[in-house]
Amino acid sequence: MVRAYSQEHTYKHPWERVTAASWRKFADPENKRTLSHILEVDTLSHKLEPSSGKLYTTRAITIHAPGPWFLRKIIGQDMCHCVESTMVDAQSRSMQLATRNISLQKFIEVEEKIRYDPHPDNPNGWTICKQETSIRIKPLSALASMAEKIEQKCAEKFQHNSAKGREVMERICKYLEAESRGMSV
Repeated sequence: MVRAYSQEHTYKHPWERVTAASWRKFADPENKRTLSHILEVDTLSHKLEPSSGKLYTTRAITIHAPGPWFLRKIIGQDMCHCVESTMVDAQSRSMQLATRNISLQKFIEVEEKIRYDPHPDNPNGWTICKQETSIRIKPLSALASMAEKIEQKCAEKFQHNSAKGREVMERICKYLEAESRGMSV
């Protein structure tokens, strides 16, 4: 069984500001409380393709393991390691992120895709964020009948964390807007 969901959110900020906020989302110490499930973020590689101007990055993200506490007890791990691949095409004004877990794969597979593009109704002022997430709990013999309930709990937690991420992005966008006007927040 796979639990999948998608969400859309409109940031009433230009694409350049929203993508700048995306890069700062994990680095800002003020966001540590809001994004407390994020333990560590490290850039593994980055490459600027001169011919196309596209930027490719890969980051390692360590998070508190998803799911209910009893599942973490059963699998014996509190952390989950993920890889985030990002492609930014400044020419077409598109930023795409794909994140997947690389640990706990015998228990759970999570893949998240996020895309930031100028909003069609206001391409110079707003940004549309499209997020797709899929969660698959691999049945554990003792918990096979509970897999669907665990997937649902994980999906709810991911949606809650997504809302926190949007809150952080909005805060950073407002900060960047004030910064560009020479004001302090």
